[in-house]
Amino acid sequence: MNEKLTKKVLVIDDEPMVIDELVEFLDKNGYLSTICQNADDALAAAQTDTFDLIISDINLGTANGLELCQQIHELEAANETPVIFLSGAQIPDIIRRSHSAGGAYYVRKPFDPEVMIELIDKAMWLPTLTANRIRFHENISREPVLC
Repeated sequence: MNEKLTKKVLVIDDEPMVIDELVEFLDKNGYLSTICQNADDALAAAQTDTFDLIISDINLGTANGLELCQQIHELEAANETPVIFLSGAQIPDIIRRSHSAGGAYYVRKPFDPEVMIELIDKAMWLPTLTANRIRFHENISREPVLC
């Protein structure tokens, strides 16, 4: 069985055309998608299910995708879930702000499918890399090393 078929992605966007493009793209690449078109549905989905990745628009009508993902990361089951933010808007300092909100990557709309799949694959490894690094540092002797 394709390993990607077990990977679940929460897609949050209020534009049906973007959702269709993302879902088709994710499906073609073997990922399972859950679609939410507003912040309330996305938060509810994150409270009832676990996801390997979140792809979220920054502008969600009356909601802010940055704030939404911070709320999702406050949930115990989702605090390590990587986020890729999408936006077509020209927002000052958005890359720094997206990283501060817990985003692994920021992608401009329209996105390049080849770049997007590479970023998705990399983002999915982030929790594993972080956990391995923590375990490594926990196992390092606290004694000075003599050379």
